[in-house]
Amino acid sequence: MAADENKFAHLALNTTGPIDCALSGAALLNTPYLNKGSAFPTEERRRFGLTGLLPQNVQTLQEQVKRAHQQYLTRADDLAKNTFLASLKEQNEVLYYRLLQDNLKDMFSVVYTPTEGDAIQNYSRLFRRPEGCFLNINDQERIEHDMSAWGNADDVDYIVVTDGEEILGIGDQGVGGILISVAKLVLATLCAGVHPNRCLPVVLDCGTDNEDLLGDELYLGIKQKRTRGETYEEFVDKFVKAARKFYPKAYIHFEDFGLGNARRLLETYRPKMACFNDDVQGTGCVTLAAIMAGLHVSGKKLTDVRMVVFGAGSAGVGIADQVRDAIATERNVSQDEAAQQIWLIDRPGLLLTSTTPLSDAQKPFAKDPADWENQKADLLAVIQHIKPNVLVGTSTVAGAFTQQVVEAMAAGTPRPIIMPLSNPTRLHEAKPEDILRWTDGKALCATGSPFSPVKGPWGGGQQQEVTIEIAECNNSVVFPGIGLGCILSRASLLTDKMLVAAVQAVAGMSPALKDATAPLLPDVDQVRRVSLQVAKGIIKAAVREKVATEPDIPGVHDDDDGALEEWIKVQMWEPEYRPLRMVRAEEASRVGRGEMREAGTVTRAGEA
Repeated sequence: MAADENKFAHLALNTTGPIDCALSGAALLNTPYLNKGSAFPTEERRRFGLTGLLPQNVQTLQEQVKRAHQQYLTRADDLAKNTFLASLKEQNEVLYYRLLQDNLKDMFSVVYTPTEGDAIQNYSRLFRRPEGCFLNINDQERIEHDMSAWGNADDVDYIVVTDGEEILGIGDQGVGGILISVAKLVLATLCAGVHPNRCLPVVLDCGTDNEDLLGDELYLGIKQKRTRGETYEEFVDKFVKAARKFYPKAYIHFEDFGLGNARRLLETYRPKMACFNDDVQGTGCVTLAAIMAGLHVSGKKLTDVRMVVFGAGSAGVGIADQVRDAIATERNVSQDEAAQQIWLIDRPGLLLTSTTPLSDAQKPFAKDPADWENQKADLLAVIQHIKPNVLVGTSTVAGAFTQQVVEAMAAGTPRPIIMPLSNPTRLHEAKPEDILRWTDGKALCATGSPFSPVKGPWGGGQQQEVTIEIAECNNSVVFPGIGLGCILSRASLLTDKMLVAAVQAVAGMSPALKDATAPLLPDVDQVRRVSLQVAKGIIKAAVREKVATEPDIPGVHDDDDGALEEWIKVQMWEPEYRPLRMVRAEEASRVGRGEMREAGTVTRAGEA
């Protein structure tokens, strides 16, 4: 490690060695990023004025994790557990992330979907203290002031922003959307080692069309209908310009914007900076990775894909875009020609060029009405007519993949790839156990939420009991690594070829490549390994595309993957206590001074 410390000591995100600290006493204990609680060693307790403020026994991080886990288990339900974890995060970030990392499979659904959706719905009732930046559409002249309060130009690497309009399949949640920005950044840290103190969650409070919130006396957001049109566009643009002005190196992640805004905003800002929309691009990338793994199992190629997407919103069209672009690349044809292999179905049925209204994003996939004049265009009829080998659900219509629909898929192709992706679980288009039962175990499944493995006597009457594991098509296997790769390469743009590299990295780690009964995607407990490979692919592609601005990245020009991986790993934050080095306030960084990230205020503590 000593060699590594010397080799990478110059890197701003180097995670080895001591941390400068200008805090002492209670101020240090009240700083979550630096606080060690009962794990402060004796020497640090004396040096930083903590004697008398802590019980005498010095404990290890693992002992603290054991105690925190016992406390977690006493909570009555998942929402209470989610609230407990949020409270722990406000006290000790290292302990919080270590607890999650050590219990990732059990806690993932509590810290993210579906439980985070419940926390967001109850945001104003569970509120204890603010986290993140709250921007107000009625107070736009303060955007620059409020954005400037979160550090210096080099202090923020990753910004997640939402307007709260379309949250996790539960719709408009107004100001409660701040929790989706917080949750996405938690996953970026947990899954890819993005430094938690260099992240900024933002909510753009534009009002809400949720009548329950507008009628709730405890609701914390603006109590008015959503502002749209020119005022909204100006609001978003002022936020983006302020973010670019004060944090020019930061990567911006748009999250859970409404269908009418998500793609347009991405297309507006993507040519100008490194930005990403998880609902459009992340969902598309992870779904394409699952499809590629499923094609491998079924002996098909990407050029063979005939895909139906049920639910043509931002996620569904984003998936269609990613698959279309991959087919176009594979076949060396235009995007328009590749789009002929994809059919989109929404509330009106199959999208045709005569369907009104059609969004700009949907138009490339709309079919000629003349081909469907005497043909029904509902989901079952389309499947029976075109015999697709891939069916994706992003509709939030529970049970839409009926037995008839699934059996029609199996009648048209030997190993249908069927992916009910709608969240939360209660909105899934079908349950994996039903899909497998209706296809005699032949379907290749991936879902949008976790499901238990399915046992069954598959095999055409042989009655051989086989356990089939269900892949969770969760964006967390791809978006954290994409963010990390953009941060470390200081990418000026996030290009299509960079996204392709991310997809290939995830697909290349599919357990199904070795065992057809294994899941199509890596499990969540492998996500840091996956993120490393995704980040590596992103960085190499960024260099090839000439959008990487970080100089002297090792291993990218001589194909030395070992050197590149070592460089990435040493910059991936780990939930481990590092020694604290006492410095004067004027010598410390923003973190070392304990500057509180509260809009409009910078509080320095412990300078005495």
